[in-house]
Amino acid sequence: MTFEDYRTKESVVVVYTGEGKGKTSASVGLMARALGSGWRVAFIQFIKTWNVGEHDFIYKIKPLFGSKLLFYKGGKGFYNAGDLSDKNISEAEHRKAARKTYEKAYAAATSGKFDLVICDEINNALHHKLITKADLKKLIKQKHPKTSLCLTGRNFPQDLLSSADIATSMTKLRHHFDDKYLANKGIDF
Repeated sequence: MTFEDYRTKESVVVVYTGEGKGKTSASVGLMARALGSGWRVAFIQFIKTWNVGEHDFIYKIKPLFGSKLLFYKGGKGFYNAGDLSDKNISEAEHRKAARKTYEKAYAAATSGKFDLVICDEINNALHHKLITKADLKKLIKQKHPKTSLCLTGRNFPQDLLSSADIATSMTKLRHHFDDKYLANKGIDF
């Protein structure tokens, strides 16, 4: 087989999942590559409402890319995560925020206005039943034919793996959080 035997796709579905660190970081790298190629990108954040480095970075580069970069920070933070969850936010509030964020992602993915739509932490929202598997299937199936889709977060459903063109599972070998160390700014968030 020679290089000429290979074809290209108009768009792909990329999944970054697994228990290890680096899923959001990989999606930010993908965003940088796409923007550097002149693409229009929507970065839709499902969970992280607190200030994290990638948000600061996106806010700083947004003026450079203008309408080529949409950033939406949705969700209400960690859900059903023990001490990490905000006990003042009800399940109904989490569901409502996840639904609104899903609707933003769906609109971006089906509009034809973006070359890449990143749904950061959408797999977590699905795992915690804040959105449904039918929602995720609909997003994948009904995305614009020329729009690539990136889905991040733990617990991507194995039965949907065949709908991905590229899937990477981040495997944790060691993480200092297990030794009761908090996350480090600039590394973990």
